Amino acid sequence: MHIGNCIRKKLKEGGHSVSWFALQICCTRTHCYKIFRKESIDTELLERICRVLNHNFFEDISNNIGRKD
Repeated sequence: MHIGNCIRKKLKEGGHSVSWFALQICCTRTHCYKIFRKESIDTELLERICRVLNHNFFEDISNNIGRKD
């Protein structure tokens, strides 16, 4: 599971811009694009992202454990 891709997909589904997202998580647009490229992410940052996007990425990660894609 590539967490950055999942975050970008959820952001797009919500119809929000990267600028909006950056403002919500208190970072720059450039940093957001770096997040989208990450395969893993700091849990504190992921918690903020979960709240902003109203989605539990931790549950997605948990459900993906043991899967072979």
